[in-house]
Amino acid sequence: MSSSTPDIIEFACSGCGKKLRVGQEAAGKKARCPQCDAVQVVPEKSEAVDSSPSTSSVSPLEPLPADDSSGLAGFGSSSNEGDLFSSMTDNENKTASEPAPPASPPPPSTTLTGHHSDDTAFSETRELFQNITSEISKIYVGQEELVLGTLVALFSGGHVLIESAPGLGKTLFVRTLGQVLGCNFGRVQFTADLMPSDITGAPFFDMKANEFRFRPGPIFTQLLLADEINRSPAKTHAALLEVMQEFRVTIDGTSHKIERPFLVMATQNPIESEGTYNLPEAQLDRFMFKLNLDYPSEFEEAEILKQHSQQVDIGKRLEEEIKVVTSPEKILEVTRENGNVLIADKLIDYINKIVRLTRTWPQFHLGASPRAGITLMQGARTLAAFNGRDYAVPDDVVQIALPALRHRVVLSAEAEVEGHSVDELLTELIRTIEVPRL
Repeated sequence: MSSSTPDIIEFACSGCGKKLRVGQEAAGKKARCPQCDAVQVVPEKSEAVDSSPSTSSVSPLEPLPADDSSGLAGFGSSSNEGDLFSSMTDNENKTASEPAPPASPPPPSTTLTGHHSDDTAFSETRELFQNITSEISKIYVGQEELVLGTLVALFSGGHVLIESAPGLGKTLFVRTLGQVLGCNFGRVQFTADLMPSDITGAPFFDMKANEFRFRPGPIFTQLLLADEINRSPAKTHAALLEVMQEFRVTIDGTSHKIERPFLVMATQNPIESEGTYNLPEAQLDRFMFKLNLDYPSEFEEAEILKQHSQQVDIGKRLEEEIKVVTSPEKILEVTRENGNVLIADKLIDYINKIVRLTRTWPQFHLGASPRAGITLMQGARTLAAFNGRDYAVPDDVVQIALPALRHRVVLSAEAEVEGHSVDELLTELIRTIEVPRL
């Protein structure tokens, strides 16, 4: 027994073996390990604990280590985002690794982190997320940022704008996702002569019934891939404004509801600009995330060559190899449950400071709208649920900050001339804001 103080109970976590320390008053109450989130009952007295270097004393009321993101930290990363995470959380990590004096015990209804222990629903959400990504990986190789960003947007009721070179498998991903989720899939190839009615649908005269009837367009689906959306003029983009915000289409004064869940995945080519039209700010703001995709790694590309070079019909593979792990009804249910994830007041202030600072940052001509703050709140809740947590932490916000903000701010003329990038300036901006200790 390593404890030298009778008022302290030391015991090993049943999940990861990490040594935990609590006050004597916490005996018999439920506690959550800050390392692996395993919940267990505090023993009545100290137990023998392995004193090897792999275990360390942890104060029961210390904040969770800032890297508690269960492998999701790569989402929305830029070339220097790893520095962003380390610079903002070094002090917290040092504090969490040092022994701390006994603290007052939490109330009986709370865990060691101060949150309610009944997070069964979010454990189910984490399992659902893992099942979805596991099925997708059977057909679609790599591009974790695309997979995670799209799922966060889908389970938050948002949409995704993707900037990437052609041939990275975006259509294959949407087809695979639709099969896994049990949702309908649609695709629209945007061209210069595409009309709004080609997307939404239009009335036609039925000769048999001698009346006009509405013929739905390709937008009446659940997962819509808007390929090369910047190839069409603004009047065609406008056809998506109403449906992306209100999930309905109005034709000749009649509103037609879109079946939910509804996700728009729009793509644009960052290299070829001839014959393209910039998306209006009003539409850009309706996208929850903007994801910048790069080519796969050497290992991933070799795996792609092995899987997709045998002239096997991809539709047949989707039917035979991919199983449906959820349904549209379940997606809507999980989305509603994600709204119950706790966001502390300090974290709300942190989000508010990030968004408001973009409006006064000297290198930005235009800052983010209040919708950006809502996006950060919703995305942080969904990420927390994907991790099985019923509360959000600052890392959830940092993880989605770049994809949530990069398309909502506009560089000043001076910043463009100096060669600054949006991601670089946003990273610098976030570093200036103190991370709250929850």
